[in-house]
Amino acid sequence: MLKKLLLAVATLIATMSFAFAQVDVNKADQAALDGVKGIGPKTSKAILEERKKGGPFKDWADFQGRVKGIGDKNAPKLSAAGLTVNGQSLSKTTPAAKDDKNNAAANTGKDTKTVASTDSKKKDDAKK
Repeated sequence: MLKKLLLAVATLIATMSFAFAQVDVNKADQAALDGVKGIGPKTSKAILEERKKGGPFKDWADFQGRVKGIGDKNAPKLSAAGLTVNGQSLSKTTPAAKDDKNNAAANTGKDTKTVASTDSKKKDDAKK
């Protein structure tokens, strides 16, 4: 009886650790991706197809750019649910390009619209 109780407790503890396990998008199969809250069969299939076509995802920005349906709104939710890219959760990655413009504006004392318009003018001049 005691052995059965200890076995049940050990099984419960092992099951709880699986619930909080990290799932790396570059290593996971479809079943593991489906196990992440917020990813269904359609999204997991899209992730696997894109990974097969374009190789492993470099970082969260690469992952978001290549997989349709993974955007700024649901990426933090997926990261909180245990999804990682190269072992990194979303909060541990480098800032996105949007944040780079905000940082540039802060360093120059200009607002972000001025920095963005300056960037687009440079691109227009380069095309000419």
